[in-house]
Amino acid sequence: MAEIAALGAALCWAMGGVFAASAARQMGGIAFTRIRMLMVFGLLLCVVLVTGSTAVAANDLPLLMLSGFFGVFIGDTALFVTMSRLGPRRTGILFATNAPMTVGLSWLIFDEQLHAVALIGCGLVAIGVFIAIVYGKRANQIHIWEEVQGHLLTGIGIGLLAALCQSIGSLMVAPALSHGADPLSVATIRIGAALIALYAARGLFPAQTKSKQTLNKNLIGRMFMSGFLGMALGMTLLLYAFSQGSIGLSAALSSTTPVMLVPIIWLVSRERPAFGAWIGAAFAVAGSILIVMHR
Repeated sequence: MAEIAALGAALCWAMGGVFAASAARQMGGIAFTRIRMLMVFGLLLCVVLVTGSTAVAANDLPLLMLSGFFGVFIGDTALFVTMSRLGPRRTGILFATNAPMTVGLSWLIFDEQLHAVALIGCGLVAIGVFIAIVYGKRANQIHIWEEVQGHLLTGIGIGLLAALCQSIGSLMVAPALSHGADPLSVATIRIGAALIALYAARGLFPAQTKSKQTLNKNLIGRMFMSGFLGMALGMTLLLYAFSQGSIGLSAALSSTTPVMLVPIIWLVSRERPAFGAWIGAAFAVAGSILIVMHR
C-alpha cells in the first residue's frame, strides 16, 4: 500500500499542475499563488483543529517560518510564474532539478558524502531537462500549454529559482520533523508564513501582484482542485507512504510526476507529445530516483 500511496502522490501533483496551468496563466503566477495558498491554509487549519495535530516545539517555529518564506513564498510563487510562462510540461521538468540541488546543498551545508550513483543521477536530470526543453515540442503543436510567454531563458531561470528555493525550504524543515513535529502543523505554519509575505507583497506592490482577471467560478474551482490535489491529498498520501513503507522507495516513486504529466497533458490537450518530451521526462525521473535511493 505504501508504494501505491507514493505513486498516488505523484499522480496528484501531476493533476494539480494541470488544474493550475490555465488559471495561473490567466491570473498571473503571483495572484494565483496568493489566493491558492489562502484556500490551502484554510483547509489545513481546519484539519489541524479537528484532529488536534499541534505538536510543534516553540524553538522550531523561527526555522519553520523561514522555511515557509523560502520554500513556499518564493518557491511556489516562482513555480507558478514559471507555469504561467512555460506551461505545465516544461515547469514540471524544470522542477525535477530540486533533487540534484538538494544533493548539492546537503554537501555544501551538512558535508554529506556524495555518492557516485547520486552524481550520475544529477547528470541524468540535467540531460533530461535539456532534452525536454530543447526537443520537447513538435512544430505542429499549437496548444496554449506549449506556448512560451516572454523569453524562454527568463522562464527557465525562474523555474530553477523555484526548484532551488524548494530545496532550501525542505532542508530547513528537516530538523523540526526529526524532533517529532506534526507534519500537518508544520505545513500549516509554513503556508501561514508564506501568506504573510504574499499579502505584504500585495500591499507593497499592488500593480505587479494584482490578478490579471476577475475571479469567477471556473478559476476558483481550478485553484481549489490544484491546492486540494497538490498540497492536501498529495502530501497526505506521501506522508502515509513514509509511515507505512520505505522512505527512500516512497520518495523515489513520488518523483515520477514529470513522466505522469506527459500522458495527462496528451489527454487534456489532445496533442501527442513530442518524442523528446517522453525521453526528457524519463531521464529526469530516472535521475531523481537514483539520487533519492543513493543519498
